[in-house]
Amino acid sequence: MPTPPTNEPTRVASIMLSWHSLDLVSCTTLQTLWAGYGHICALTARATTAEAAEHLGKLCGVDSKRTAGSTFPLILKLISPPRKAAGKEDEGHLRKMLSYEVEQYFYSDVVPRLGDDIAVAKCLASTRDMHGKQGEEELRGLMATIMVDLRPAFPVAGEKRSVLSRVQVYGALDWLARFHSRSWGLLSDDRRLDGYVLPPLEEAKRRREQGKTETGNALWLNGGYTYLATRRKEYASLVEDTDSEWSDILCTAPNGSSQSVAEMAALLLTPCGRQMESFIHGDVKSENLFTTTKGDEVAFFDFQYVGLGLGVCDLAKLFTCSVPLKMLVDDEDDLLPEQLEMCEGERALLEHYHRMLLQDKGERWYDWETFVRHWETALVDWCRFQASWGFWGNTEWLEARVGSIVRDQEWREWLLRSLSS
Repeated sequence: MPTPPTNEPTRVASIMLSWHSLDLVSCTTLQTLWAGYGHICALTARATTAEAAEHLGKLCGVDSKRTAGSTFPLILKLISPPRKAAGKEDEGHLRKMLSYEVEQYFYSDVVPRLGDDIAVAKCLASTRDMHGKQGEEELRGLMATIMVDLRPAFPVAGEKRSVLSRVQVYGALDWLARFHSRSWGLLSDDRRLDGYVLPPLEEAKRRREQGKTETGNALWLNGGYTYLATRRKEYASLVEDTDSEWSDILCTAPNGSSQSVAEMAALLLTPCGRQMESFIHGDVKSENLFTTTKGDEVAFFDFQYVGLGLGVCDLAKLFTCSVPLKMLVDDEDDLLPEQLEMCEGERALLEHYHRMLLQDKGERWYDWETFVRHWETALVDWCRFQASWGFWGNTEWLEARVGSIVRDQEWREWLLRSLSS
C-alpha cells in the first residue's frame, strides 16, 4: 500500500502523535478550510504507554486514571495552502497565512498561561516545536496543530449566523471578560508593541527587509480582521459609494479635523499601550463557540485573529451578530428609529461584562464613562466595516445606534479631545 502524501491528514497526525507515544486510531475530516487552505479533522488517539495516557488525560481534563491503551478525542488543524503564482503580493493570502501562524502561536505559547478557568483547547503537538523530531523533513512547509477536542465537555455547537440564548449570551460575556482581564497579567508592564504582527502587507515588507523566513512568534498588533489599516480597499469603495448613506456620515471629515469620522474611530481603537488594552479574540460569533448543555459555560475557538485591542471590539461583533435583538432593545416588535440611544437591555449586558472584567482591578482601572465611549467607538468602527463589506445580523439596531452616536456632539468632542491629547 503506497504511503499517503505528506499533506494527507492521516499521515501528518500519525507523525505528530508519535512524538507523544500515541497511535492514530481514526481520522475524520470535519471541515475543509476556506479556499482550500487545509483541513480540520477529528482524531482518536491511543496511548501506548502509561506515561502518555497520564499526560494526555491531564491535558483533556479527565479525572479518572488512564492507562496504556486508553483512547482520547483530539482535533487536528492542518494548513497546506494552495500554491500562489509569483508576482504581486495578495493581501488576502498574506492575511490568511499570518492568521494561521498567529493562531498556532496562541495555542502553543499563550493558552498554557491562561489558566484552567478559561475554556480553550489545550495544545498537544505543533509543527512549531518539531525541530529534531521524527518526521520533521516530511512535515516541512506545513503548519499543523493537534489540540484537545472541546466537544465532550461543551457538546452544544453554535450555529452559523444564528442568535444565542439568553443564558449562552451571559456565558459568552463571562468568558470574554475573563479572557480580556486575564491577558492584562500576561502583557509586559512597559506594553512594548514592536514584537507583534503588523497588518499583512506591512508584516511582509518587514520580514523581507529583515530576511526573516521562519514562522512568527507573536499575536496580531491589532486583533481582528476588520480594522481600517487592513481594509483600505473596502473603505475607498465606501468613500466613492454615493448611494450609501454611510459614505457621507462616516467618510467625511468634521469641522476641526483632517480625518473622517471612520478614520478617527479607527485611530482611537488602535492599540497604543493603554492599560485597559488586552488580548481580544478578534472574531467573536456564535459559529466560533461551544457551550455546555445548560449553556451557562462557553468555550471559544478559532483564534486566527487574536491580538491586542480593546475588549469592546469583541463585544461589538457579538452584539450585532449573535445576541437576540430582544436583549438589546426595549421592544423588538416596534420599528427601530433611525437614531437609537442605549436601551436598558444593552446597558444591562455591558454592565455585567464591565463588572466581571474588573473583578480583580476595580473601577479606576477602566471607568464606566471611558468604557462606554470606547464601546460607542467600536460600534462606529464595526458599522464602517459592515457598510463597506455588507450588513448582517442586528443590522437595524447597529445602524440606529451608530446613527445616534455619530450625531452626539459630546461623543464627537470626546473623540477629537482623546486623539489630540
